[in-house]
Amino acid sequence: MPLGLLLLHIPAGLLVLACLAGTLRTGLAERPIALAFGTLVAVGELTRWSGPHLREPAPLGAAGALSYALLGQCAGRPTGHGVAQVVTVVGAACLLGGVPHIARGCGPTLDDLTRRTLTAGFAAVCFQPLFNRGVFDTWIGPAYALLLVALLALTALCDAVLAAALAHARTRWPFGPLLRDQLRALPGIGSAVCATGAVMALAVAVAGLWALPVFCLPLLLTQLAFRRYAEVRATYRQTIASLARATETAGYTPAGHARRVAGLSQAVGRDLGLSEAELTVLEYAALMHDIGQLSLVDPVPAGATAHLPAEEQRRIALLGGAVVRQTGVSPQVAMVVERQANPCREQPLAARIVRAVNAYEEKARGAGPCGALAALEELRLGTAGDYAPDVVEALARVLSRQQSDPAPSWVTHG
Repeated sequence: MPLGLLLLHIPAGLLVLACLAGTLRTGLAERPIALAFGTLVAVGELTRWSGPHLREPAPLGAAGALSYALLGQCAGRPTGHGVAQVVTVVGAACLLGGVPHIARGCGPTLDDLTRRTLTAGFAAVCFQPLFNRGVFDTWIGPAYALLLVALLALTALCDAVLAAALAHARTRWPFGPLLRDQLRALPGIGSAVCATGAVMALAVAVAGLWALPVFCLPLLLTQLAFRRYAEVRATYRQTIASLARATETAGYTPAGHARRVAGLSQAVGRDLGLSEAELTVLEYAALMHDIGQLSLVDPVPAGATAHLPAEEQRRIALLGGAVVRQTGVSPQVAMVVERQANPCREQPLAARIVRAVNAYEEKARGAGPCGALAALEELRLGTAGDYAPDVVEALARVLSRQQSDPAPSWVTHG
């Protein structure tokens, strides 16, 4: 496990153990409330999503954890649970709800548990000590609601930083773009989680625990909608991947070429700071970058278009763009496919990445142990006109990380 992850997981584990010891020593305060919120978090984890690129795999569990951390009253009576009990209940509920997923081999990772525990702990630290001291006694009505919203916004920022830090430690992708993507995702499912957490805390404070099932319903409907959207996106990507394999099935390109180019292109794009939306366009364009070869009467030997004359490369790229436009894929993808063979200064960044990675993969393929280094040096020699220097250097950094990682994170599975 990378050292950066250990520096995040170990403090989270120590925090849970310390809170558990403190809770066992003092006893569980207000057991019905703890049981109700623990059940809510566990059900949220039990119904968690599975799949890549999910900002919040268990939104109901996250909302339940935040509402318990910001709960000061139940049916008009002050609560007595503190930070240690919040962390203990949330941590135990996450583990309990994740047991069925773990048994199937797709359970929550240490990253998920660390993120959930530390985020709930942060919210509790910001709220519980001050509330128990009576600092918020004068905050009533709308002012108290705005206070909860402000604390949830601060907690959401903390969660975004933590998620970016965990992803950076695990993948070694640049921290800045990862944090930017997390912040851009906050208005989506993140805002729904925060809003539900605030509403549940306010509702339980007035109406008691009966408010929990009522105010969980909007987030459940949102979760179903996001799940449907994720399924559509997954089907869409599978369709594009299947279409991209047409060149391999027809014998125009080697098996796995499009998948390798797409995976390495995404890694280079992340190194250069592309957003998630830009990375999606890059992935689709890389998967379909050779589809223009289907229009050729005579296949290019080994599908290696990088060795063809510039005019022939542009002709194949234009043919590929025309095919992509007929499939109904985003025009941005078609534009990248069309311009991948243009002069470097006329290309968008995604097209520069696809061109450099495709050339590297073609030159390094089957060239022996030193083929990768020789291909990279050949690309560096071509930075005067054919390849963008910043893209080639990003590719070199990605390949260097790949050599020290037996299972590189940029590999995609088609």
